[in-house]
Amino acid sequence: MSYTLAIDFLDAAEGAKQRVVMGDGRAFDLTIPAGARDRQTLRLKGQGYPGFEGGPAGDAYIELHVRPHRYFQRKDNDIHLDVPVTPAEALLGGKVDVPTVDGSVTMTVPKGSNTGSTLRLKGKGVFEPKSGRRGDQYVHLKVVLPKESDPDLEECLRRWQTEHPYNPRSELEADR
Repeated sequence: MSYTLAIDFLDAAEGAKQRVVMGDGRAFDLTIPAGARDRQTLRLKGQGYPGFEGGPAGDAYIELHVRPHRYFQRKDNDIHLDVPVTPAEALLGGKVDVPTVDGSVTMTVPKGSNTGSTLRLKGKGVFEPKSGRRGDQYVHLKVVLPKESDPDLEECLRRWQTEHPYNPRSELEADR
């Protein structure tokens, strides 16, 4: 017997139990192993159709389909996440709360960070049963301006731009 089962991203990453009803009406709790992958097949020994002429029952196979997460992305055993930060947090550095598959942790944003800067949270990825190790979580920073314009911020930046001119696109112009 073959079945498919859709599971949540976090259940695949951390492992879970899920109630499953088989085609013949039997129900049981299926253990989803930590680190389960999309399209991974679980074998349920002796849970398939009865054998011929009174022989032992065959096996049932359940193919897992992992639903995408709203903001986590899995690459091998690593988790990738875009985290918005304020201009002040990026420029001055600071501590921000970051979600992981295990819950929130506090991470230090280094002074002078830019959009695209990547920080690593060691051991905060997905558990790999074969090696007994966990992957890492990679946090990709995105500097985000306030939704509404702030006159004080605008004035500060006008003054700063006049006193400290620079061209962040100078490398693009040099490669023409």
